[in-house]
Amino acid sequence: MLKTKESDATEAVVKEVAGADVLPLVKLLKNKTNVNEFKLAQVLKIEVNLARNMLYRLYNASLVSFTRKKDKKKGWYIYYWTFNNERVKELTIQLRGKNIERLQERLTREKSSQFFLCPSKCIRLDFEQATDFEYKCPECGALLEQENNAEKIVQLEKQIADLKKLDEQKTPLSHPQKSSPKPKLTKKVLKTKKKR
Repeated sequence: MLKTKESDATEAVVKEVAGADVLPLVKLLKNKTNVNEFKLAQVLKIEVNLARNMLYRLYNASLVSFTRKKDKKKGWYIYYWTFNNERVKELTIQLRGKNIERLQERLTREKSSQFFLCPSKCIRLDFEQATDFEYKCPECGALLEQENNAEKIVQLEKQIADLKKLDEQKTPLSHPQKSSPKPKLTKKVLKTKKKR
């Protein structure tokens, strides 16, 4: 089965907010409604408490909703879970915004500081840290070399531009499109409808 952009987005969001271990559970829930938590645990071959833990992580991010029904024989509540596909789109936009902020902070730091590298790639230090260690690697003792971070700056700027471009493409959730007006019914159309 080929992966779609939608499934890639779902995977990325689920990994970010609930952890990669939850992906098999999400695959079982997708495009289904009111799935019994005991059946989920059974299919995944895990304890029901572990399945609930995963479901609660998804619930905290509003990626699932539930209904509960009382089991008449046993007297306890059974929860039935549904995956919220629309929430994936919202979280994608939110996470993209956070990533842009984080990358811009890194870019500012890269542009405003000098960095020093160990020749053996043990460590990377900013100017102040390198001064504290007398320009010697605290791991191996080698003399630190000043890094040319121009390539890193270009990469960060490209990542930010790419993320901003995705934001500008406006997903339906961020800027709902106006629904097209209903076609007007002419007298001719009305007459043919009445004949039926």
